[in-house]
Amino acid sequence: MALSADELKAAMVEKAEKSPKPALYVKDFYACDPDSKPRVIKNIANELVREGKLMFWSSGSTTMYATPSRVKNDDREDGV
Repeated sequence: MALSADELKAAMVEKAEKSPKPALYVKDFYACDPDSKPRVIKNIANELVREGKLMFWSSGSTTMYATPSRVKNDDREDGV
C-alpha cells in the first residue's frame, strides 16, 4: 500500500538528510515508497521544494534535489 503524502514527504526528507551524497536524483527517492508511481514521487519532491525543505541543485547537465543545509555546507568546504 502506498504511503500518504505526509508520510512520503517525511521519508523523502529523511533520505535526503541521511544520504551519503549531498544531492539526489528523483529516482533515488523511488525507494522511499516502491508502491508509489514515479510521477507521484516527482510531484512530492517538487512540493517539498516549494515548502523549502528541499532545493534544486544543478550539476550543469542534470537537476537534482538536496536539503538546503547540506548543499550550502558542501559548497563552503569546497571554498566556493
